[in-house]
This record gives sequence, C-alpha cells and structure tokens, in this order.
Amino acid sequence: MAEAEFGAPLAEIFERFEAEPLAAASLGQVHRARLRADAPEAEGFREVVVKIQRPFIDQLIDVDFSALRRFGGWLQRYEPIRKRVNVPALIEELSETVHREIDYLAEGRNAETFAENFKDSKRVHVPRVVWSRTTQRALTLENVYAIKITDYDAITAAGIDRGEVAKALLDTYLKQIFEDGFFHADPHPGNLFVTPVPAATRRKASWRLTFVDFGMVGDVPENLRAGLRELLIGVGTRDSERVVKSYRTMGVLLPGADTQLLEQAETQLFERFWGMSMSELRKLDPREMRGFAHQFRDLMLEMPFQLPHNLLLLGRAVAILSGMCTGLDPDFNVWDGIAPYAQQLVADEVGSGWEVWLDEIGDLVKELIALPAQTGRVLTRLERGELNVNMPQVNRYLSYVEGAVNRMAGALIFAVFLLSGVFLRNGGDILLSNIFWGLSGLALIWTIFFARGHSPWR
Repeated sequence: MAEAEFGAPLAEIFERFEAEPLAAASLGQVHRARLRADAPEAEGFREVVVKIQRPFIDQLIDVDFSALRRFGGWLQRYEPIRKRVNVPALIEELSETVHREIDYLAEGRNAETFAENFKDSKRVHVPRVVWSRTTQRALTLENVYAIKITDYDAITAAGIDRGEVAKALLDTYLKQIFEDGFFHADPHPGNLFVTPVPAATRRKASWRLTFVDFGMVGDVPENLRAGLRELLIGVGTRDSERVVKSYRTMGVLLPGADTQLLEQAETQLFERFWGMSMSELRKLDPREMRGFAHQFRDLMLEMPFQLPHNLLLLGRAVAILSGMCTGLDPDFNVWDGIAPYAQQLVADEVGSGWEVWLDEIGDLVKELIALPAQTGRVLTRLERGELNVNMPQVNRYLSYVEGAVNRMAGALIFAVFLLSGVFLRNGGDILLSNIFWGLSGLALIWTIFFARGHSPWR
C-alpha cells in the first residue's frame, strides 16, 4: 500500500524503513523510518514514522455502516430511545468521523491546526508533517515517541511530577474546548506522551505533553461552546441555576423538563460532593448515593435529557481524559482545575466592556417597568378569590417583591448620585463630583449584584 501511494519502492524513498510495525490498529499501522538526506524536510529532522492504511479498509467501513444504519432504524422505533436521541443522526456523525479518519491528508491538516492553536504553549508539542511523503493513505510525521502517558513509573523516574502532568492535560483540554472550539477527540494512552526536554536544549519547560494521531478531531459549534462555558462557570462557582441554564443552551433538556427540581438536585450535588477528589468519591458510603437517588427518585426515573449528536465525540474524549488524570494522580481534584478557569471566564465577562453593564441595566429597567402590572394582576386575583395560596410559592413571591423594591431603591439612589455628580462637575466642583460618581458606581454594583430576588415565574 505504501509503495503504491508513493509510487516507488520504500528503499528508494527512505534511508531506513523498519518492516516491523511500531504500533498497529484497526485502520492502519505505524512504522519507524529515516528520511534520506535529500528529502526537503531533512534539514529539520530525519527520524520519522510512517502511518500506512490497511488495504480495502474503506470498503469494510461502508459495509459496517450499512449494517449500523439498518439497526439504528430499528432502535429509532422504540419511543424511550426516540424521545431522547436521534439515532440516525448519531450514526451519520460517527460515519463522517470515521471517514475523516481514513483521509490522511485531512489528518495532516488537523495536526497543523492543533499546532497553530498551541504555538505559544510551553507544555504542548505536535509532530511536524512531512508533506513530500504524505498521501491520502500514507502519512509521514516527525518521530516524537516518548514516555507513554500511562507509564507512571517511567514518568516518575524521569523526575516529572505526575500531578502536574494531570493538571496540564486538563488545562490543555479546557483551552481546546472553550477557546479554540477544536479538540483532539481520541486521547487514549497510545496517542499521548510525556516528553522530557534535555537540559542542554531546554528553553521553557523541562517536559512537554506530546499529542499524536489527529484523525479523530471534534469541532465545538458556537452555541455548544456558549452552553459549555455556562456549564463550566456554573460548576466552578457552584451556581445551580446557571448549570440548568447551560443545559437549555446546549439543547440537552427534553421539553417539559422540571427545571426547578433539576436546580434542587444540582444544589444538593454541590453541597454533598463539591471539592472531593476522585479517590475521596470512590470511598463514599454507598448509602450517601442511595440517599441522594431516593431524594430525587422522580428525576432519576424521568431522566429529562436528550443527547445532541455533536456531544458524542466530546463526551467520549472527556470520559477518557478523566480516567487519564485520575491514573496519573489518584488524588487529582477536578474542581481545583476547573474553578480557576471558571473564575477567569467570569472575570472576562465582567471586564468585557459596557455591553455587560448595559445588559444588566436593561434587565433591571424591564423588571421595574413590569412590576406594577404584575403586582396589579396579583392583587386583582386576590380580590376575586382566585388566588390559591401555596406557602413555598408565597415565600418566592415575597422574596421577588422584596428584591424588586430593593432594586428600585438602588436605581433611584444611583440616579440621584449620578445626576448630582454631573451638576457638581458643571459647577466646577471636581473633587465632590468625583465622590458622588464613585457613590453612584457603588449603588449600581449593589443594585445589579446584591439586590436580586428570585422570579416566581422561572
């Protein structure tokens, strides 16, 4: 296959080519080789690996997916499955992913995209592509094989802190998902290495994470990225309302889902399990989990979630990633890794300019304008005897009204201080006007962030 792709015997193309494969998988296998001195890329490096596709693999894949499509059609007739997932769409997504995997030209481009995204990172390395020795079915890459990420003894023997490796791996994927919208979707142990950097050539770091095999990559569309950002911030700040909002944004909630019950469940999860490492979670008393399941048994039975097809690869990658981090460091605490990133996202939102402030002020004005009409409707229903009293609901109404009154008072104080500052500035009293403007800013911050009630119509 390789000689057919390159159009010449391997002995003429490479100075050395190892017949025994370095690694083999279902779609292809990898061989070590050495570039000839006259190869265009030989000035930068000569030790390479050649990934060769298995003959007729494309035909085998077509047969497999023909069977899968038929089976998926049968599954789609079963209502509990049909209401939660679009099976044909999942199969088509998987088909597209696998067909991209056997296009080695696309894989080379993916590697270069990934390298460009991490060009400023001291911790990430990606093999360079030898384009003069690459076709759709044969791919030649710089040989970057090092310590396999699951060879824990070798990592420790190299003087590398495994906890730092786990943290760097998590940070790498947070960037891929939330910033780049492009991620390595197959992070199994054979595709990730820890590469020690010799002291003589060390510039930025003593070790690097090396990614290989970019046949399976995923894109995160903007709406999914926005939902995932909401989820990360919600988890990082323990905001159950924001977590449920992220579910809506990502489209994973079924119509009619009880979002109030979901919020209660998320709050309980944060209270019971927040901050625990994986080793601590494994040691939990099973009765603790049974108690949680019993408390929210209705939610467990309903499972009001559906699976959009674009979450398939992402969910798989995150599941593998979680196992890797725990393997590297049994005490790895995912919360410690997520919280700083979530806090940075919150800081970015707050510091993103006047749009954030204007949005908050706009929401405040809308609520203030709507308050008299809403209050009038409640009083009218009360006079007619049409209002059924439910104590938790009454408490929520009272909380909301209290918050609305606080916001109205805060808005008035803000306006008074702001206008006073303007009049004083026009009168030439600069110092006093600045003081009043500072007070108006404090009033605005209090109104937006600390005088919020909970709407009873959520």
